[in-house]
Amino acid sequence: MINTAARCLLFLALLCHLPFAAYAQVPGTGSISGTVLDINGGVVRGAQIVLLALDRPSSRVVLSDDAGGFTFPQLAPGRFRFTVSSAGLETYSSSEIVLLPDEKLIVPEFRLSPAAITTDVQVSVTQIELATEQLKTQEQQRVLGVFPNFYSSYLWDAVPLASGQKYQLALRSIADPFAFVGTGAVAAVEQWQNTFPGYGKGAQGYAKRYGAAYADEALSRMIGSAILPSLLHQDPRYFYRGSGSKKSRAFYAISSAVICRGDNGRLQPNYSYVLGSFAAGGISNLYHPASDRGVGLTIGNGFLNVAAHALDNLGREFVFRKLTPKVPDYAQGKP
Repeated sequence: MINTAARCLLFLALLCHLPFAAYAQVPGTGSISGTVLDINGGVVRGAQIVLLALDRPSSRVVLSDDAGGFTFPQLAPGRFRFTVSSAGLETYSSSEIVLLPDEKLIVPEFRLSPAAITTDVQVSVTQIELATEQLKTQEQQRVLGVFPNFYSSYLWDAVPLASGQKYQLALRSIADPFAFVGTGAVAAVEQWQNTFPGYGKGAQGYAKRYGAAYADEALSRMIGSAILPSLLHQDPRYFYRGSGSKKSRAFYAISSAVICRGDNGRLQPNYSYVLGSFAAGGISNLYHPASDRGVGLTIGNGFLNVAAHALDNLGREFVFRKLTPKVPDYAQGKP
């Protein structure tokens, strides 16, 4: 038999057209709650609280209840920030909040001060602002804390980069100290194997090889990851998958050298990187030794760059994430 309390709950649920299952906490989700107070410690009723998700383009809005309390239930783990506004009081903006799976987080006490001028505040987050937050995280990613891993996005639904952000990421990559160290290693191998003999030997030959190797990398990066992606509206990053069979993940990684995600979120031929590689190979004829110039240099450099990109993607898919210490726990690739 169903007792009286259960009958009442059932009746209320039917009135609200809301099944009991809706009240259950979804496994893995958490909540953020708190209380809105004024400068004297009194509760603030009807304050507007806007919760912004920093890892995805979404937000929620609630009003504080008669006790000044508010709750955002069933939140996926991630990074958040909230703002509180009420007529006659200054708007409060929280610091970044990290919500863990199944965590019921209560924010520290905060109090709203009287506002000098009463204004209606509308809070919104643009795509560029979300992309900026996500890009900051990417620019801290280094394999073993040393080797740059800036072009790996471990957020599958990351916001598309604006044109300026594509240039920012490319310049950040070629100006990184490790770019100069890596170029030095490439030039040393070429010197040892006497690649491009027209450069000669000794310190002068090494310097020429170093300059050419750095120019090859810088041109390829700027054309294939900034200029063409901006013009063609393509995303230059590798989006970590992390799920599925090893075979399907390997195919995805290799194919990502010639297939990319457009700024519209759809897959399309990676014209930016492929054309950028061959364009950089063509430009390299201007500074390589005369004896090595020609169509062969252009095609060779182009195919080598695309093949190296495919191998790099395999590392991104299977190795780099485990060795990159500053990847957030909530960034797990494709859901």
